Amino acid sequence: QVQLVESGGGLVQAGGSLRLSCVVSGSIFRFNAMGWYRQAPGKQRELVARITSGGSTNYADSVKGRFTISRDNAKNTVYLQMNSLNPEDTAVYYCGAERGGSSYWGQGTQVTVSS
Repeated sequence: QVQLVESGGGLVQAGGSLRLSCVVSGSIFRFNAMGWYRQAPGKQRELVARITSGGSTNYADSVKGRFTISRDNAKNTVYLQMNSLNPEDTAVYYCGAERGGSSYWGQGTQVTVSS
């Protein structure tokens, strides 16, 4: 059974930073890619950042230059460093894992950015 556990969310002022963590049960190498997604109230879930097993990354245009996704294979953990946060970044952030056409999700962590 795949389990993804996110942490690191919270309340931060505009311009501040947060680092999200996603711990994966078992080996992270089982997955083709890992990603961070977010869903704001009344909006669809959207991709924020994604990293493949080979280390290639891609980002949503809205976060390029501010957010960085990384992975620590030894710790089976994926991170999302978020800098220069603004109120539009407020959302529930989900960790996702891809394998063999299937997707797996964590429970989400709330990020709230106050102006």
